Amino acid sequence: MLIAAMMTGCKIKPRVLHYAEHVAQSEMKRNPELWMADFVKKPKWEYTHGLMARAYLELYKATGDTAYLNYVQAFTDKMIGEDGKILTYKKSLYNMDRLQGGNYLLMLNEMDPHERYVQAIETLKQQLDSQPRTSEGGFWHKLIYPHQMWLDGLFTGTTFYARYTAMHGNDAEAWEDIVNQFRIVDKHTVKSNGLNYHGWDESREMAWADSITGCSEQTWGRAEGWYLMALCDVLDLMPEQQAGRQELLAILNRVCEALLPYQDEQTHLWYQVPDLPHEEGNYTEATCSAMYCYAMGHGAHKGYLDKKFLTVARQTMDGLWTFAIQTNEDGTVSLTRCCGVAGLGGTPFRSGTYDYYIHELVRSDDPKGIGPFILAALELSK
Repeated sequence: MLIAAMMTGCKIKPRVLHYAEHVAQSEMKRNPELWMADFVKKPKWEYTHGLMARAYLELYKATGDTAYLNYVQAFTDKMIGEDGKILTYKKSLYNMDRLQGGNYLLMLNEMDPHERYVQAIETLKQQLDSQPRTSEGGFWHKLIYPHQMWLDGLFTGTTFYARYTAMHGNDAEAWEDIVNQFRIVDKHTVKSNGLNYHGWDESREMAWADSITGCSEQTWGRAEGWYLMALCDVLDLMPEQQAGRQELLAILNRVCEALLPYQDEQTHLWYQVPDLPHEEGNYTEATCSAMYCYAMGHGAHKGYLDKKFLTVARQTMDGLWTFAIQTNEDGTVSLTRCCGVAGLGGTPFRSGTYDYYIHELVRSDDPKGIGPFILAALELSK
């Protein structure tokens, strides 16, 4: 059971907190500087590093271990200049992914205020203020993907919008705009089984888009995971009486309920294409499973979801540790079974078909799995 504990000196440490720290410390050993995560060769302002920074800040808050805080601060010193400029960031790309790092910067600035952090945060907010939108007001995923909304963007960009709003006066119109992002995506992407298609093209011009609905062909596990994590983050930050809150709660509950029939009975994990678990070539995938684990555990703890989802989350964490965590010769651990990347359109063209998703790169220690795993383990250690 996950209530088992480990002795650390004279302190009792919950087993899942040990999981979080073992994974985090292994990642720090592999990547002595946080910018090295995601297998990059040079520093880049990317959503994956923003997610990792947030996970390490949460770990610092839970343990008090300054090594985690120092890891994030060193990354920030590398990426944010004294003038507040963000290394490699280009507003002109209007890329929602580039906004994710604003979340951890807002958190870090609360812990240790610096003017350069504020300047960087405002730079990101300026992008949001002029981000191109669909006819209904939904943010385009990127300038190079016009008229498109992907589930991913709700996590990478809209959560920053929510955190900024919560920390800058809780403007009611901004909250309505935030709710509307979810409302638009869900209106156009929800499937008959309660899950969501990965993306939607309002123009119907993309080759991956259905000519009638504009939707991509399949549900992708990690995109649904981003969606659930975004819902949890926004609900945490949103005022209790804010109009639209019940809509977001309803979406969170619907998606979590819809996922239950597709959870693998043996491993308690979910598949790369979650609602086609028995199709040839599909596989249990770690990043989406970690995301669902976090969302279900957090949602149950916060009262957003029925308490049964806490049991599901605990089973999933056990499944991740048993079937997806590998112990290495040097004593570190690796998270295996991670889809490296997936998207829609672009060059080379990504079709969004079942065959496309199951043939994308699978690798270990992907930050899109490491970050959610740490967050999920922290959640279940409470």
